[in-house]
Amino acid sequence: MAKNEANNSALKIIPLGGLHEIGKNTCLFEYDDEIILLDAGLAFPTEAMHGVNIVLPDTTYLRENRHKIKGMIVTHGHEDHIGGIAFHLKQFDIPVIYGPRLAMAMLEGKLEEAGVRDRTEIRTVLPRDVVRIGKNFLVEYIRNTHSIADSFTVAIHTPLGVVIHTGDFKIDHTPVDGEKFDLQRLAEHGEKGVLCLLSDSTNAEIPGFTPSERSVYPNLERVFSQATGRLFVTTFASSVHRINMILDIAKKQNRVVTIVGRSMLNLIAHARNLGYIKCEDNLLQPLHAVRNLPDEKVLILTTGSQGETMAAMTRIANKEHPHIKIREGDTVVFSANPIPGNTIAVVNTIDKLMIQGAKVVYGRDKGIHVSGHGCQEEQKLMIALTRPKFFVPFHGEHRMLVKHAETAQSMGIPAENMIIIQNGDIVELTEDAIRVAGKVPSGIELVDTTSSGMVSAKVLQERQRMASEGIITIAAAIDWNGKLLAKPETHLRGVVTSVERSLLQTWVKQRIEEILTVRWTEFAPGEGQVADIDWGGLQGTLERELQRSIRRELQCQPSVTLLMQIPDEPPVKVADGRRRRTRTAAQVAS
Repeated sequence: MAKNEANNSALKIIPLGGLHEIGKNTCLFEYDDEIILLDAGLAFPTEAMHGVNIVLPDTTYLRENRHKIKGMIVTHGHEDHIGGIAFHLKQFDIPVIYGPRLAMAMLEGKLEEAGVRDRTEIRTVLPRDVVRIGKNFLVEYIRNTHSIADSFTVAIHTPLGVVIHTGDFKIDHTPVDGEKFDLQRLAEHGEKGVLCLLSDSTNAEIPGFTPSERSVYPNLERVFSQATGRLFVTTFASSVHRINMILDIAKKQNRVVTIVGRSMLNLIAHARNLGYIKCEDNLLQPLHAVRNLPDEKVLILTTGSQGETMAAMTRIANKEHPHIKIREGDTVVFSANPIPGNTIAVVNTIDKLMIQGAKVVYGRDKGIHVSGHGCQEEQKLMIALTRPKFFVPFHGEHRMLVKHAETAQSMGIPAENMIIIQNGDIVELTEDAIRVAGKVPSGIELVDTTSSGMVSAKVLQERQRMASEGIITIAAAIDWNGKLLAKPETHLRGVVTSVERSLLQTWVKQRIEEILTVRWTEFAPGEGQVADIDWGGLQGTLERELQRSIRRELQCQPSVTLLMQIPDEPPVKVADGRRRRTRTAAQVAS
């Protein structure tokens, strides 16, 4: 830990993700020698993170304190809250994970796929269930409303008092599934006394209330009825309420539904098993079964509302999907708004669909999407009900946190009783004060799921350099006397330069000869000891010197890789003056 002035008798709240950003929501609570985790999410990579599939928070602090971890509480099943758990379990055990039925069903599949199911125990909870974790934490699950079914706020009872973490929430008085926000229980905690409120800040800049999810229904119904050909609908795979409405409208309008996209197939299967999605079996048909139906009888429900590279709708737009092609007369409905950072990918997808002849329905003005996060009036109601002594805005970018703090102050919470924090800050909470008392590592960990795991900062920098400046590969053969055996071969990929390749190869040859002449003795011992030449050190030096020289000469910064070839066996002298070749190390060993 870089800096830590924390008081061991205080409650420590340490966010590892979700602050000053959207995504990878991960927080831990520590008291004495016990730690509990609240959620463990992921984020998606930026365009500059070449080859990276998933972004996780830095878990150095958890790895170093794994012996303190007593369990985890999960608030709901969105990827930015549960997507990192399988990766973390590869680095440290979590004795038990408590969470809603839908989230736990999704999580169990992820853990099985990752091969870490045996590293934790999964337990499901219902509204108002209370679970004990360790000696110091008693956690109560309070039903809330959000854009995914089975979502909770939690009241964490600690030796110092009750801390309420809202999780992601909106206050929907007419939820699609009839499961209303348990505002009464929040008010009861407020009456008894809440030490601290940690509250979702995502929509802190937006006045008023977030519309009910049910308000989307008539707008979707109108748009669907206007579609004369095939109807494509893309939304968040986890939007169970939205999917329920889409299926209901499809049935009313006599369309058969086929689902495309692995994540959506998995979630709908879990949600149907648990009763969160209700529809007749014959409404859902595989893709091959709807090909012979009239276009006006088909609805294709897909992933890809955020322009994700490998999602079904993106592949369809790019003409890369093996089974689906856009046709003139198709209607595509984007029942989702782009989350921050995805706007360009989404509009590019929309453009490609329109170029292929589809009518695309999108945009906030169409009323076909509402947020799952509460706006200012709902945030005020949360504060009014819980009446916290201390307040910390959570989950959001910096401007959102600042605005939420201003809202809290307008509700009567003194400025000295609230703090705006960053990932890694140690929030020290006592009965009488709140402060930042240090910091733990709080960067990011990058995952390449197509290979063996984590992508280091050095590897990412190399990928970025190759993508932006290209790569130069040099193959050189060197003998035992430090001389070039032939003119080096130089290959350029993605490098923009006005220098002719033949001139560059001649210059590279001259530069290698200069380096060998000046520095050969650093790596080669005296006569008769050629077998001890430090070829690895020589290769590293040549590569670094060539990289510096090439960047200087070409006025760009390509990645430079040297492939160095050396003779198989060193020559040695014998008594009669003739030279013979020594055996290789492998031959000697045999």
